[in-house]
Amino acid sequence: MFPFRALVLEDHAFQRAVAVNMLHQLGCGEVLEAADGAEALLLLQNTGPVDVALCDLQMNGMDGLEFMRKANSFIGSVILCSELAPDLRRTVMQIIAMLGINPLGDAGKPLQLRRLQVLLENRLPLPKPMLPAPLALELPNEDALFEGFGRSEFVPFLQPKLDLATGQVKGVEVLARWLRPGKGLLPPSVFMPVIERYGLLDVLLSELLASGLALQRKLLQQGHSLEFSYNLHASQLENCYLIQRIQALLKYHGVPAGKIVFELTESAQIEDSATSLESLVRLRMMGCGLSIDDFGIGFSSLRRLCQLPFTEMKLDAEFVHSLTAQPRSSAVIESTLVLAKSLGITLVMEGVETREQHQELVALGCSVGQGYLYARPMGVSAFVDWLGQGIHSRTSHEYSNPFYREPYLIC
Repeated sequence: MFPFRALVLEDHAFQRAVAVNMLHQLGCGEVLEAADGAEALLLLQNTGPVDVALCDLQMNGMDGLEFMRKANSFIGSVILCSELAPDLRRTVMQIIAMLGINPLGDAGKPLQLRRLQVLLENRLPLPKPMLPAPLALELPNEDALFEGFGRSEFVPFLQPKLDLATGQVKGVEVLARWLRPGKGLLPPSVFMPVIERYGLLDVLLSELLASGLALQRKLLQQGHSLEFSYNLHASQLENCYLIQRIQALLKYHGVPAGKIVFELTESAQIEDSATSLESLVRLRMMGCGLSIDDFGIGFSSLRRLCQLPFTEMKLDAEFVHSLTAQPRSSAVIESTLVLAKSLGITLVMEGVETREQHQELVALGCSVGQGYLYARPMGVSAFVDWLGQGIHSRTSHEYSNPFYREPYLIC
């Protein structure tokens, strides 16, 4: 069934024999075996690499971790067979991937034939198809950027934030896209590095604010009172004139400052300067909200929460994505909820993509979420249609219903 070459690294003779026998039952072409890391490494050096290694971790002499580090060029994939605590085994799986070895999974102990078969069937890499070489990406120059701004080619795309219990839209995050003639709709990954390089972040923000505030005013007149969030780079806080520009735009469009939130990416270091802190305070004095984005992965998260006047934090999507596979993620989310509540700030869950994640977040007590399960970023007209159809107004029960189907999705 599995015509590959395997290695069993196990210091317990009986358990090693069981593993070897199971691999033979599953049709493995050749099975090598060793009682410790040093013996296994010498075996591989003499006989060549293996496709899969079933590896114990705790052994006398060279343990499994040291063996994998020294033998990574001889091993294609690894299945862990260990009695270590689950949290340690999960960390070891991350180490295996960092070593450039394919982590097939954790079989635990005692080894079960069906579990081993499932790991081999579901996780062994398929032959990679031959793909054409990707075209070299042509980055825009400064002239192209100014031309794009002059023609209003930088447009807002909106991704909603929803009340997890009711499905009601709480607000939207305003994201930049470049509708460039002859190039199509370009994502931020193409143009943002160049925007930053040429110091045009403030110009882009002004463009997005002008478009977003015009839409927000129209929606307010129609009875939709939504918060609009804009990304703000830490370096922009050094420009005191930016605050005056924001004030002028809010006054011109007649939108309350309390309906505007500025999201500061937590992975970007905020300078400890009087100008930066003054900018943050002025935004709060105006009534604007301040959000710390990607909370939990950047610089000094807790220190920032103590020192800076945030009203919201967005927990990085990584914690939601690992919610079902990583039990500690639930504990992190619960603790962050308690922290947010004690500080009197809103917690937004990013990256919600499945109904299972939605259900678990609701059970944990999360109230606001954002992600592809609810809606992808969309253009202004598509968002207005989406909002008008009321397809967002669904309950937590509807999201948990396995027979409920998405009626409408904008990519």
